[in-house]
Amino acid sequence: MACDFLTVETAFLQRIYVLFFISLATRRIEYVACTSNPDGDWTAQQARNLMIYLGEEQPFRLLIHDRDSKFSGGFDEIFRSERVRVIRTPVRAPNAKGASGVLCMHDP
Repeated sequence: MACDFLTVETAFLQRIYVLFFISLATRRIEYVACTSNPDGDWTAQQARNLMIYLGEEQPFRLLIHDRDSKFSGGFDEIFRSERVRVIRTPVRAPNAKGASGVLCMHDP
């Protein structure tokens, strides 16, 4: 599983931040949430919501995300408490991102 933000500009010139989680195995979007003001508390709540949505049968063991400050320690801790390993992409490593901008892992 990987997660990232994208932005959407509205017709009224407001920016909306969209957080999405994508299964890398199936290329399926698993969860989406949006807000005009994302912060660490909001992203942590979305992590909780995702884990509730997936329930006991959560299908992933790894979560990959970049080093955006919106992914706070609380965000990562929610996944760690569910035995999901959190992998943060390296600093200034453009090859850690796929062509579509979705985070992914490449073989060396």
